[in-house]
Amino acid sequence: MIKKLVLVFIALFAIQSYAQEGTQSPYSFYGIGSLKFKGTVENRSMGGLSVYKDSVHINLRNPASYAGKNLGLIPYNGENRPVTFTVGGSHTSTNLESNSGESKVKTSTFDYLALSIPVGRFGFGVGLMPFTSVGYKLENNRADGQMDTRFQGKGGLNKAFLGAGYQITDGLSVGVDASYNFGSIENSTVLFRYNDEGELLQSQSRESNRSELSGLNFNFGLHYQTMISDKLELQSSFTYTPSANLTSNNERTFASIILGNDGNEYSVNTLDADLEGSGLLETELKLPTKLTFGAGLGEPRKWFAGVEYEFQKTSDFSNPLYTYENSSGTETVRFENASRVSLGGFFIPDYNSFSSYWNRVVYRAGVRFENTGLNVSDQSIKEFGISFGVGVPVGNLFSNANLGFEIGQRGTTDANLIQENFVNFNLSLSLNDRWFVKNKYD
Repeated sequence: MIKKLVLVFIALFAIQSYAQEGTQSPYSFYGIGSLKFKGTVENRSMGGLSVYKDSVHINLRNPASYAGKNLGLIPYNGENRPVTFTVGGSHTSTNLESNSGESKVKTSTFDYLALSIPVGRFGFGVGLMPFTSVGYKLENNRADGQMDTRFQGKGGLNKAFLGAGYQITDGLSVGVDASYNFGSIENSTVLFRYNDEGELLQSQSRESNRSELSGLNFNFGLHYQTMISDKLELQSSFTYTPSANLTSNNERTFASIILGNDGNEYSVNTLDADLEGSGLLETELKLPTKLTFGAGLGEPRKWFAGVEYEFQKTSDFSNPLYTYENSSGTETVRFENASRVSLGGFFIPDYNSFSSYWNRVVYRAGVRFENTGLNVSDQSIKEFGISFGVGVPVGNLFSNANLGFEIGQRGTTDANLIQENFVNFNLSLSLNDRWFVKNKYD
């Protein structure tokens, strides 16, 4: 009963946290926001590596992992693999640095909630997670130091998914995820005006845009594993996400506002823009194609090390509602192809130790190098991270709590841009239970 109450509490906390702002990155201003990592704390603690699969953790990045037994774990008396429930969240502290100064921001977010159910050679997964996140407040100053423009944004996309996997042979499995993406993004721009004496006028103008986004996309996966010697196991994976279109229902308003002493903006009058006449009332956003492949070697129940490469054709992305131009009409932002390289692994001193609790702990580490696909002022926005983590046993059936820590950097201070130096703390629970147990006695 206590365990069930804990699960209910976790679920309620996760749902309540789901509406929180998931980022305060200025780079979430572009496109549909900053992409959230689609994976568990276990993956993230290994530099984002998702090659490895076992029977007691959910691999959210490859639907083929829902199916099939794992050759590296002892079978559960010939019965079905356990049902696995997982929930995760993170806290991020970021130092924003530019040529003109720096500031610190913090965010705490829910990252995922998922359930995996094995049924013979089949396996099914269902879950909910953020897909993108928007959260920024940017200000441009004139040459004399006076404020010229203020940009603010919030929102993002969420992903509800249902997946299935099938074990073709003992080592080969396939799978597919169907995801429904939904959410809204709000952006506003305030243009500041001054009188001849350089004093800020009481009334200012603001443009606000809101987009309600929705649409389906799919992710296909393959996973293969085999023993290549008495102690050495090979695991490899491949996933492919074809391009998909999101429907965007848009609205745009213009307003006269008054700035309060508390810094808030108060609308005086509002005018709705005619987006239907310009063909922007309903638009389509193209989610780009993505593929990932990787491989690794390890000794079952002892250690594993792997490498993974991800490519995303972000250059295909476009948003007809927005243009990114400076005052002279020159395009300052473009989308280019994105890529990521992850290297990581884990080590378990003695998974079956009865004398030492810490010998059963999983120790993880990894590193990742990423081109985000965003190019601002001819500067490719890149990201780098080093991660560490532990998985500590809790309860029975290999349930565990996972702690992760990552330090990294995004962006650059060149071309008057912003560099983000961040520290991520991640926490998840991976809980296993038996739902389908054969009667041993009549």
